[in-house]
Amino acid sequence: MKIGIDISSVVYGTGVSHYTEKLVENLLKIDKDNRYQLFGGSLRRMGELNSFVGGLSGSFESKILPIPPTLADLVWNRLHLFSIEKLIGAVDVFHSSDWAQPPSKAFKVTTIHDLAPIRFPKLTHPKIYAAHKRRLEWVKKEADRVIVPSEATKKEMESYGFDTGNVRVIPEASVIKPVSSLDVARIKQKYNITGKYLLSIGTNPRKNIGRIIKAFDLVRAGEDLKLVVIVTPRFEVEPRRGLRLVEDKLNQKELAAFYTGAEVLVYPSLYEGFGLPILDSFACGVPVVTSNLSSMVEVAGSAAVLVDPYEVESIVEGIGRALRGKLGLSRKGMARVSRFSWEKTAKMTLDVYSEAKK
Repeated sequence: MKIGIDISSVVYGTGVSHYTEKLVENLLKIDKDNRYQLFGGSLRRMGELNSFVGGLSGSFESKILPIPPTLADLVWNRLHLFSIEKLIGAVDVFHSSDWAQPPSKAFKVTTIHDLAPIRFPKLTHPKIYAAHKRRLEWVKKEADRVIVPSEATKKEMESYGFDTGNVRVIPEASVIKPVSSLDVARIKQKYNITGKYLLSIGTNPRKNIGRIIKAFDLVRAGEDLKLVVIVTPRFEVEPRRGLRLVEDKLNQKELAAFYTGAEVLVYPSLYEGFGLPILDSFACGVPVVTSNLSSMVEVAGSAAVLVDPYEVESIVEGIGRALRGKLGLSRKGMARVSRFSWEKTAKMTLDVYSEAKK
């Protein structure tokens, strides 16, 4: 078969970017039977797309074109014109990105990482919300298979009118590896962090940052700890003792250093399609406090402390349990994360592509 994959998202440095990178790298590594046609569209970042493609090995061709995201949304999501074959030639399977859904005569596969933009429209930029909503309607009408990272997301798809008979659950994996104590010391010095700290990732309101900070205030009363929060640029919060905000323009090694140096990852999110920071923390041997709902239970298994994310006292109690049981939780987390790998993700995705033959 000839398999087309939209790699446009690799330039954004997000979880979706890492997914696309690792999926493509591992497909090319394990699949010696099929041919791959990679497609990327960007106006300002074509160089980054070409750089990614240049670093790949395996049997593939690529086509990188000056197509900005706004044009892709207009032509493919809003008007739904101009088949992908007109740009990349005939393919047997086309795996679209999480942004645009072009018409295609091929067996159409796409990945929906979560439904956050649709579930939380007030927390999403109106243009991004509109683009995702338009795309999902075409996915619902035309996609032959939809890949999701968790059973929780699959169940949620059903509530939005999707035929779950066409939905395949394929877990993702961590891209983080633990670093040395010297790397941890360097990152702490760079950001003026002293002593022990708890780590929190993300400041979107659904990440529950308000309750995390309230819980930290209570925990700090009995523990000599700081709270390091990896934040989006321009995020503001009332200053308080022990709170350190770090803007998220971090490379993977810097992020790994923050994970490796943490006492506990505090991640009681209100909603996730998967919950990759849980696995990232496990990979670094760091205990996790996370929510007892959504996909986070699936990802964490019995290796994390599960809490009610709506109750500050539950988060406080969970942090205490994690601090007291660090060694045991670290071992459980390392065992848990070993069950996930990008090679497994690629093999399961290849099985989905093979359904085109049936």
